[in-house]
Amino acid sequence: MSDAGDFVDAALRRESSWERATEEQARLGGDLRFYGASVGAVRGTVRDASLRYPDMSHDEITALSSELWLMPVFERRLAAVVLLQSNLRLLRNSDLTRIEGFVRGARLRALVDPLAVDVIGPMIDGFDPVSRARADTVLDRWAHDDDPWLRRAALLSPLRALRAGRGDWPRFTRHASVSNVPGGAGANGGIAAEAVALLLDEVAKSRPELHL
Repeated sequence: MSDAGDFVDAALRRESSWERATEEQARLGGDLRFYGASVGAVRGTVRDASLRYPDMSHDEITALSSELWLMPVFERRLAAVVLLQSNLRLLRNSDLTRIEGFVRGARLRALVDPLAVDVIGPMIDGFDPVSRARADTVLDRWAHDDDPWLRRAALLSPLRALRAGRGDWPRFTRHASVSNVPGGAGANGGIAAEAVALLLDEVAKSRPELHL
C-alpha cells in the first residue's frame, strides 16, 4: 500500500465505531465491511491527505482511488469517491473506464449516486467539446447496459447541470426511455427507474417546465 493509502486507511480506522458500523451495515446492506467512520470523517480524512501529500499528479490520484477501492470496505470506497470529486480538474476521458469499474462493483446507492452526481457529471461537464462528445458516447453505452447500476449512473450524471439550468435534457430523456426498465427481481428491481424518478423530482424544484 502507498504512503497516502496507509495514511487514509489508518485515519479511517481511528475514526471507527463498531456501533456506527453495525448501524450502517443494517441500513445500507450489501457485502462490504464497515469501519464505522462518519461521512464527515471520510471527507476530513481525504482533505487531510491532500494537505499531507500536495500536488499529486493525475496518475497518483487515480492510482490512489483504485488502491482505496480495492479493499471491500465502505469508508475506503467512499474516500475514493471523495478523492475523485476533489480532483475533478485532473480527470480525463480515459478515466471513465476506471470509474465504470467502480460503478459495476459498488452496487450501493450510497456509492453509485455520488459517483454519478458528484464525479461523472461534473467531470464531463468540464470537458472540451471533443472529449465531451466521446464521454457522451460512453454514457449512451451505459444507458443500454444490462447492469442496472450502470444505467442508474448514466441517468443521474446530468443532475447537477440540469438543476443549474444547463445540461442536455433531450439526451436524458433518450437515456430514460431505454434505461427505465426493471433490473430484475429482488433488490435490483427498479434501480434505473428509481433514478429517473429521483432526477425528475430534483430538477422539478428549479425547472418545473421540464417533462418526460
